[in-house]
Amino acid sequence: MEEINLKSHWRELQNLAAELKNNEPALTVLLNATVLDRKSFAECLIFRITRKLVNETASIKVLKSGFEEAFNSDPAILNSIALDMKAVQERDPACPDILTPLLYLKGFQALVCYRLSHFLWIAGRKDFARYLQSLIAEKFGVDIHPAAKIGSGILLDHATSFVAGETAIIEDSVSILHEVTLGGTGKERGDRHPKIRSGVLIGAGAKILGNVVIGERAKIGAGSVVVRDVPPLTSVAGVPARVVGKTIDDNPALGMCQMLDD
Repeated sequence: MEEINLKSHWRELQNLAAELKNNEPALTVLLNATVLDRKSFAECLIFRITRKLVNETASIKVLKSGFEEAFNSDPAILNSIALDMKAVQERDPACPDILTPLLYLKGFQALVCYRLSHFLWIAGRKDFARYLQSLIAEKFGVDIHPAAKIGSGILLDHATSFVAGETAIIEDSVSILHEVTLGGTGKERGDRHPKIRSGVLIGAGAKILGNVVIGERAKIGAGSVVVRDVPPLTSVAGVPARVVGKTIDDNPALGMCQMLDD
């Protein structure tokens, strides 16, 4: 995993918030509360995300305690979150800076919440993790099992109706559009969900089903149904998906080109 300078990242967020406050005074309360009155990147994230999840059965105090435990126990979580923010800025043309996902983008916000639920799952607090999974699904329309393993530098673009099952694995630097399913093929148990290698681009509405491997820097066309392994550097499309060519992009996840290569 790439290491990021979290102090510099936090300063950049603060500078962007101050600039936005000057340009758009209507956002003063939001920017002060979320960024400018906070003492650290971790505190900023906790404030923003707990207020997204809170409801009559999930108190801010309990959620705050969970995030603090996760960030203090495993600082690498903050590094992954910062890399996710950079991924959104670099790959989404509608995102001008790293502040935007924190304030507005539910794909990023859902990933932050997933990272807490995954920490809790690994720590043995599985019922609390499942509860967070249900809150994430209700609030963001994103359903990620807390046992799924997701790397860093992930873009969930739009994110609505994204689903990742219990044994799914997503490696670093993957880009995924909305309505993508990483699911099983029935009621079998055990290792039954897709493995997405680094650099993969998955188009909107694609369904990848079963314990299949999507090779590094492959491209999955929008609306495809994938039930077999996909070799590295390969484009597939269709129902069921078939190979349509080799990827021309050096890294499809970074290039974000939805056109399929001949």
